[in-house]
Amino acid sequence: MSIEGLTPKQIVEKLDSYIIGQDKAKRAVAVALRNRIRRIHLSEDIRDEVAPKNILMIGPTGVGKTEIARRLAKLVNAPFIKVEATKYTEVGYVGRDVESMVRDLMAVGFNNVKKEVEDSMREACGPKVEERLLDLLLPGTGKKEEKSEEKSASPFEIIPFSGTPEEAQKFMEEQNSRLAAQQAEDEKKAAEKPVDNSTREKFRAMLREGKLEEREVEVTVKRQRSMPSMEIIAGGSMDDIQSGMMEIQNMLSGKNHKQKTVTVREARKILTEEVLDSMIDSDKVADKAKERVEQSGIIFIDEIDKIATKNGEGHGSNVSREGVQRDILPIVEGSKVNTKFGVVDTTHILFVAAGAFSLAAPSDLIPELQGRFPLRVELESLSKADFKRILTEPKNALTKQYTALLATEGVNIVFTEDAIDRMSEIAEELNARSENIGARRLHTIMEKVLEEISFDADEHEGETVNVDSKYVDEKLTGVVKDQDLSRYIL
Repeated sequence: MSIEGLTPKQIVEKLDSYIIGQDKAKRAVAVALRNRIRRIHLSEDIRDEVAPKNILMIGPTGVGKTEIARRLAKLVNAPFIKVEATKYTEVGYVGRDVESMVRDLMAVGFNNVKKEVEDSMREACGPKVEERLLDLLLPGTGKKEEKSEEKSASPFEIIPFSGTPEEAQKFMEEQNSRLAAQQAEDEKKAAEKPVDNSTREKFRAMLREGKLEEREVEVTVKRQRSMPSMEIIAGGSMDDIQSGMMEIQNMLSGKNHKQKTVTVREARKILTEEVLDSMIDSDKVADKAKERVEQSGIIFIDEIDKIATKNGEGHGSNVSREGVQRDILPIVEGSKVNTKFGVVDTTHILFVAAGAFSLAAPSDLIPELQGRFPLRVELESLSKADFKRILTEPKNALTKQYTALLATEGVNIVFTEDAIDRMSEIAEELNARSENIGARRLHTIMEKVLEEISFDADEHEGETVNVDSKYVDEKLTGVVKDQDLSRYIL
């Protein structure tokens, strides 16, 4: 669904379907997204002056920071990318160039726009794909006619002429009339020509009826090669460099095509993509994607607390961390980044940063970067009531997931109310006693509770297993009581 038709309340409601609690963070994100649309509708003289209000989400791991970002990516029709701050380093240290996040966002935007254009043209390319499939199934049919048509459709010849401009104009009119008459004659002959491709038409009918889907044909596949990005030179990994060198080698050797033997069903997919590529104007797609990225793009920077440095610690790895902050700063402030699709202005891209800040504080970020994230949202730790809701309410609740998984083997799992209460209580207790890992604690608890039935599922086909509080205690009591063991297992 397009963000254009979503109000902040509707955005929060949709996030509620997957994420429990954290209303402050949801409201902040919803308002920030809606402001993107409000800004677009402003007059040009004030539109460029309205800067996005970047958001810094603060909270322990497992409370929903990344999940909010992931669900937003699926919810809004805007270019979106999630990056880890820890994978970037300043020049001179191992890591990627920070500008690569903008290049990656632009690639996402280009692919999104290209997919939209392809979907709108997919039906129109059907006849062309059908003809190419028939050419593969019946090599040689239909090609002679095409050549003859090309020949008759282009009856141009060079005729020397000398005379006045008036005579030249008259001569050109006579030539155009002659060409028009010739084309009309050719079309008439083509219409009167008896149909001699009955075999091709029979195959066409069989193709449309789906009777040839498993027949094998040989397809010439064009390798999708582009000039390797200069990022492989600065900040790229060894895999990036090797991939780039292979692309250069293939380009120089001319290995742009390869033969593949595939079924008609697979050939239709390959040919459809080739035909769509030939119909799409990449320059127009890139221009539209660039505008969408600049006006409504969103970059989610996770683990930003890992590049924070405490005051007075300016040595060792902290030098690199502060360098990353200073490299990220111009991107967030607004700068022009060169991509293979064109120069992208980051001034109006929305940045959402997140971090646990358990070992550092937001104030440990450099002041300039702090000022670029004016909205601070603190996510709350999860309680027993939150865990209970997480286990039952969301569309992707863990209890629903495990019930569906075991149902594939004929085992019916039923979670009782007291079992949900007990698992929620244990999750809260373990998070308070050891490391607080939020909702991720429920994953380990559920795995431990259902470990035995998951292993022996084939022996319980057709049975119904009731998971109650007693069942939960049997599987977890030993682990919960032994604090040393719980540190490793839960």
